Amino acid sequence: MASEKELDRLGRELDWNLLRTYMVIVQEGSITGAAARLFLTQPAVSLALKRLEDRLGRRLIERGHGRFRVTEVGDHIYREVVEIFGTISRFGVLVRDVREEISGHVRVVMTSRIQTRILNEALDEFHRLHPQVTFRIDVMVSTDVHVAVQQKIGSVGICLLREPIPGLENEVLIHQTYRLYCGPQHRFFGRSGLEVGDLRHEDFVSFTSDQLDGELSPLAVFRAKEGFAGRIVGSSANLEEVRRMIVCGLGIGPLPEHIAAQDVAAGLLWELPPYEGVAPVNIHLIWNRSAKFNRAEKAFLDYLRGKLADLPISDRRP
Repeated sequence: MASEKELDRLGRELDWNLLRTYMVIVQEGSITGAAARLFLTQPAVSLALKRLEDRLGRRLIERGHGRFRVTEVGDHIYREVVEIFGTISRFGVLVRDVREEISGHVRVVMTSRIQTRILNEALDEFHRLHPQVTFRIDVMVSTDVHVAVQQKIGSVGICLLREPIPGLENEVLIHQTYRLYCGPQHRFFGRSGLEVGDLRHEDFVSFTSDQLDGELSPLAVFRAKEGFAGRIVGSSANLEEVRRMIVCGLGIGPLPEHIAAQDVAAGLLWELPPYEGVAPVNIHLIWNRSAKFNRAEKAFLDYLRGKLADLPISDRRP
């Protein structure tokens, strides 16, 4: 264990790259995943972890033979590193804010195929009020949106959220319902009078987060409750690719009703029971409560939240 004097020196001399590598290892849950994300070799990532542990004189991760567990000390270090990394990543924004006043840059990170008049109206109206503000919108899976907002890379996030994340604030942006559909090649296409029991042994297409511990856990709960026993023949994190597999007849599968409506009208999808819908799965607006926002970011977040303030969740529809 490092002495108090050695720990004091550590704060002055520690290589920040070791901390960043450690943060990614914990986020990926493996040396292999971290190496892929950082474009490094596994031995290089393992060595960085060992060097950090040697400098601290503490075991941060227990690993070996399929075992990967962050220790209590490792968890404390991780949470501090995320905070430090987020603050450093905001330096450019803070410097830019000094000279840009109300003009500035807003980075929105969001999942694919977000359709809502609330966001569209907010962008339109805000741009007319503050034409000097620039925007960047990046599309990624919900788990990456969470990480981007935690690290203060994104000003605000729009994504699925299974449960609150420590340090992040959230509000429901869109209240939506998922329903089951099949494509024109499926034997149930065009058939009326079906019941849920008729579907239980059908091949299924869904999202990679359709798991009991995933952002789309309500879908997994529905399948388990109704005793669905068919094979999962296709999955994707991307809504458009899930839609493609359903339309192409790989199996039945869930989609947000407002996304599927146009395909239903065009004869590309057929709605299946339960006709009241499978589950409500809301889209959330998230932001980091400790982020040092520039004026443009704060103004846009306040404007968007202001549009939600007097709107009941049941009315926050696409």
